[in-house]
Amino acid sequence: MMATMRAMAMTQAGGPEVLSLTDVERPVRVNAELLVRVVAAGINPIDAKTRAGKGAFPGISAFPVILGNDFSGIVEEAPYEAHPLQPGTEVYGMGMVPRMSGAYAEYLSINALSVVKKPSALSHVEAAAVPLAALTAWGMVVETAKAHEGQRMLIHAGAGGVGHFAVQFAAYFGAHVIATGSARNASWLRELGAAEVLDYTAVRFDEVLDPVDAVIDLIGNVADDTASRSLRVLRAGGTIVNGPTGSWPSMAAEAADAGVRATGYRVTPDGSTLAVVSRLLESGAVRVFVDQVFDFEKAADAHRAIESGHTRGKLVLKVAEG
Repeated sequence: MMATMRAMAMTQAGGPEVLSLTDVERPVRVNAELLVRVVAAGINPIDAKTRAGKGAFPGISAFPVILGNDFSGIVEEAPYEAHPLQPGTEVYGMGMVPRMSGAYAEYLSINALSVVKKPSALSHVEAAAVPLAALTAWGMVVETAKAHEGQRMLIHAGAGGVGHFAVQFAAYFGAHVIATGSARNASWLRELGAAEVLDYTAVRFDEVLDPVDAVIDLIGNVADDTASRSLRVLRAGGTIVNGPTGSWPSMAAEAADAGVRATGYRVTPDGSTLAVVSRLLESGAVRVFVDQVFDFEKAADAHRAIESGHTRGKLVLKVAEG
């Protein structure tokens, strides 16, 4: 195997144009890591934030940096001979950039506990769209907001990458889901399980909604004070879970004044939870939607698309043939 690989790397913070295709050293697998040949990588808002100097950027200690937390690919090297994920196994998962080198590359070395077998029902492109978004949605909806039968749950930006999983998980566990989204996504959101869809361009949710038990906030106050306005429809003692990094600095104080529970959420690359999601994907109870697929060389265009804020489902970077 060659000692170098192609990667879409950045050498400084900036716009999408700072991403460039270059040759870098291929990662060396150590200890309980897997070496994976990447076929496809998910594109997420945190990638664009980090590239721009926000998000996880403070954790960068040296350049060049390779972004991309989630991926689908094929095992090249296993930790040991009896490991369940042997060379040739199709896998998917996520790591944590910049603590590790990312998936915008031909190879990555990653903790085996963050990786599981790829669902056979999914292509590599579809699988790469799942880990970060689905694990984030699961953590917010199932682990933190405790989705259950009879619960009224408001999910903002329901048609986005995290949002379309959040709607499905909440509905799967019996919650009455109210999703905000655009008119063009209304029927699709209902197909995913939303009982009600509010067109944010036509109505103000806080003026028409009866009280809800939980809010999944995937916007924060970066658009029309969505997070703060959500407190007006959250019942006393209810829970609001905020996702986007830095999107609601005054969360704690506002929630305390409103008498509700508020928390941020940060995703963990947990393979055991991803295995549960895999079973839901295999059964058809949950599905992933890929809006656009970009060639490896077009990573900058993918970042421009994710920054537009109008993606339905997920964007994926195709790194190689499966």
